[in-house]
Parts: sequence; C-alpha cells; structure tokens
Amino acid sequence: MTGSFWLPDGASTLSSEIDSLFYFVNWASIILFVGVVVAIAYLAYRYRRRRGGPAPVRVKPNKMVEISWVVLPTILVLIVFNWGFRLFIEQSVAPPNAYEVYVRSAMWRWDFEYPTGTITTNELHVPVDRPVRLVMSSDDVLHSFFVPAFRVKQDVLPGRYSSVWFEATRVDTFQVFCTEYCGSGHSVMLASVITHSQGDFEAWLASAGVDENTPLPELGAQLYQQQACFACHSLDGRPGAGPTFTGLYGKTETLDDGSTVVVDDDYLRESIVEPGAKVVQGYVEGGMAPYLHLSERELSALIAFIREQQ
Repeated sequence: MTGSFWLPDGASTLSSEIDSLFYFVNWASIILFVGVVVAIAYLAYRYRRRRGGPAPVRVKPNKMVEISWVVLPTILVLIVFNWGFRLFIEQSVAPPNAYEVYVRSAMWRWDFEYPTGTITTNELHVPVDRPVRLVMSSDDVLHSFFVPAFRVKQDVLPGRYSSVWFEATRVDTFQVFCTEYCGSGHSVMLASVITHSQGDFEAWLASAGVDENTPLPELGAQLYQQQACFACHSLDGRPGAGPTFTGLYGKTETLDDGSTVVVDDDYLRESIVEPGAKVVQGYVEGGMAPYLHLSERELSALIAFIREQQ
C-alpha cells in the first residue's frame, strides 16, 4: 500500500483494509457534500423569487423521495458500520500465536519488556510476518500508543491493562507517537519500531543487553538518550521539567521542605529509583516516574555521566 497525502505507506497486514475503509468514507463524504451544495445552489437559483412572477404554490409530498432519502443513507451507514465493526473486531483480537511484549509508559518514555526479560526504552524490536501483541499500562497519566504505518492506536491507562496487536510486513524503522497530551514533554515522547527478519530478530534478542565492557560514562550517555532523560534534564544549563545535569553534581540543593542536600552519588541514586523522596524546590513531586528497571551497573553509569557534566 503506497502512501498518500492523507496516510503514510502501510506496513501491516491490516493497513490496506483500514485504508480502503478510510478512502471509502472520505470519497463518499466528498461526493455527498459536493452533490448537496450543487443541488442547493441550483435550486436556489432556479426557483429564486422574481418580480412579477407567479405566486408560489404548495408542493405536494412525494413519498418516493421521502423514502429514498431515508433508505439510501441507511444503507450507506449500514455498509460503513458493518465494514468498520468487522475491522474493529479483527484488530481487537490478536491471533493465538502472537508474540507478546509488555509495554510500560511514563512521562515521557516507552519501556518494552520481552519474554526473555530484556528491556528496551523507546525502541521496540519485532519480527516481520509474525503477529505481535502489546500489553500496555501507564505508570502515571493517560498516554496513547500510535504507529501510523501500522494503523494502530490504543490508549494506555494507569491502573489497568490495554492491548493492541499488529503484524509488520516489511523490514524498516517506524515512528511511534504518544497522541494523548501528557505534560510538558509530550512532544518528545517518541519511540521507534524496528522490524527484523525472524532470524535477525532472534539474533538481536540473544545479544540484547548491556555490554559489560562499555565504560560507565559512555554507557551513561547511551542511557541518557535511551531512557529519554533529555526530556526533562538538559545538558546546556537550561532548567526543564527537572534540574539541568550541567553543574549538578556536588551542588547544594534546597528541598521543598526547606532542608538542604548535597548532590552526591547516594542522592542521585535515590532520585532515580525514588524521585519523590527528596524533591528540589521549584519542581513538582510526581513529575518523574521511578526507574526501577535499571540494573546497578546502569544506575552507576548514569551517575558517572552526570558527574562528568561540569
């Protein structure tokens, strides 16, 4: 399915069917709109009041006309309803052999956990030609998972699970958007779906994880991007939803209860895994979700990275 002004190239098994329904509704609406406007304009001109013209007469009801403008729109609505409901059911129920990935959303990132226990942030890796079911929940507020190329969109709610499935048809990288406003970092809550052949996906899954030979500051720089720390914490000295990392280490901060704390390794670790424990004045408690999925080495790497931002 090629892209158009309205839609990007389709890349899932259901995209062509959804596009067909979209274009049917779109063109039917355009044709009906143009037809009604032209008819109104013609009749208004044809039967306009003329000076010295005959007096208007009462028009007798025409049952066939009345029946037609009830029956024909009803048929059109039933066609669209049947078509849309069939696609809704097909898109709502994943095939029994679907590969399942757990998705956790938080301001402003997407975490993807695979059956092997591997966790990636803002990158979803899946095989092509195999159904993939996403089981999703939110750590904080309402988010919405949207992949335009797959024609899938599903709200992600705190305190409950929602799901969506798709089957990618080609190897490529596709954009994921959050389409439910979720705060100041909403526009940067992006992710990618990276599709692989089945063999390449299995190889990626086997090699996924942290390279134990990567120096801690370098690993921390990678995590800064992967975990979307940049959405709240800048590296240029400008404050955002959270303090800038530039010059943060070793600084004395005043907390919202009036006490002070020195930003050292212990404070940084606590702030990553329990952000609401000690909130700096001027920032909102609950603005950051806890990063409990990070390993001890990853926590140390982030701290080493922050320490270098002087």
